[in-house]
Amino acid sequence: MQTMSKCRLPGRLAILLTLACALGAAQAQAREPEAAGEGVQVGKMSSLRNLVPQEQLEASAAQQYTAMKQQAQQQNALMPDSHPQVRRLRAIADKLVPHAVRWNPHAAEWKWEINLIASKDVNAFCMPGGKIAFYTGLLDGLQLTDDEAAIVMGHEIAHALREHGRERAAKSGLANAGAKLAGIGLAAILGIDANLTTAATGLGANLTMLKFSRDDESEADVVGLDIAARAGYDPRAGVALWQKMGKSSQNAPPQWLSSHPAGQNRIVEMRKQLPAVMPLYARTKGVPQKSLPPYRSNVKDIAPIS
Repeated sequence: MQTMSKCRLPGRLAILLTLACALGAAQAQAREPEAAGEGVQVGKMSSLRNLVPQEQLEASAAQQYTAMKQQAQQQNALMPDSHPQVRRLRAIADKLVPHAVRWNPHAAEWKWEINLIASKDVNAFCMPGGKIAFYTGLLDGLQLTDDEAAIVMGHEIAHALREHGRERAAKSGLANAGAKLAGIGLAAILGIDANLTTAATGLGANLTMLKFSRDDESEADVVGLDIAARAGYDPRAGVALWQKMGKSSQNAPPQWLSSHPAGQNRIVEMRKQLPAVMPLYARTKGVPQKSLPPYRSNVKDIAPIS
């Protein structure tokens, strides 16, 4: 690898090459284990995320999550621990979370939490560090079965496990700091300059409102299916879920769909992944895959899914 002194060129070109050197070094050091073997296969996580301190981003997420809960409680919108839907979601999470570590070993240290917010919004999210929230508009509006709720939760957990928020924070920080790069030295970049870090961890937006790229959404779909199947939830419920989504969003897509790939495309991709995840589901259920009955949703006009 070139030494940093060989990257010296005048003006903005030098800055861009300096940043490229830094990213190249980060990528060379990024050797996190993949979830190899059975199940779905995805590539390595983006090395861009290494520009943002993990602990600082997770601390910011925890603060925002606490503030969200406090605001919801003041509005009598935070569902109590005794609420049946809260207990239901936490039971699903208890089955999913043990399968998170194979995708990100750091997840074993997270203080996982899940809450339900009374709102008509069709939305759910999992912030960095395992802070999960569902909205009643998603559960009740789509009449989600346990399997379908697990698909949603697995998808959101996958965003956190694959550190999509950290990657987005890095990109946001780089974009916000772009005009200042001419005055930032190499040492400051490698040390994560305070201005860059502040911009990155602030995201320029609330962490609960992150809009991921379509590639991130597709990856979260795939990883979420794997997690759900290992936890004993039928991955074919993902197909039914997006059929429901399509029916509910004919006029205007709900917030949860705002930056997601088209529903039909997601259904096609999920069907492609079924051969990889159905054996996991069958093994968890303790039955031969051939003996599994079709998945049946709770909506009459959604056909059984084999």
